[in-house]
Amino acid sequence: MGRAIYICSAVLGSFAAAWVCDHLFADKKIFGGTTPSTVANKEWWEATDKKFQAWPRTAGPPVVMNPITRQNFIVKLPRTDE
Repeated sequence: MGRAIYICSAVLGSFAAAWVCDHLFADKKIFGGTTPSTVANKEWWEATDKKFQAWPRTAGPPVVMNPITRQNFIVKLPRTDE
């Protein structure tokens, strides 16, 4: 039981440290920098999504992932000339 306390507290501590680092680096930007306009601009995101949805989608015939399971092949036995 004693070891479980150490493991749980270490896991929770590592999550807390990761959250603090993420908050300081990404949200507070302690090393400087700005958020790109492509991330911050909602109109840009909607226009890009509309463009991608408008592209025609073409595809070939369906691909069989495991052709052996379909058993659509012919096994030829070796010829024995007698």
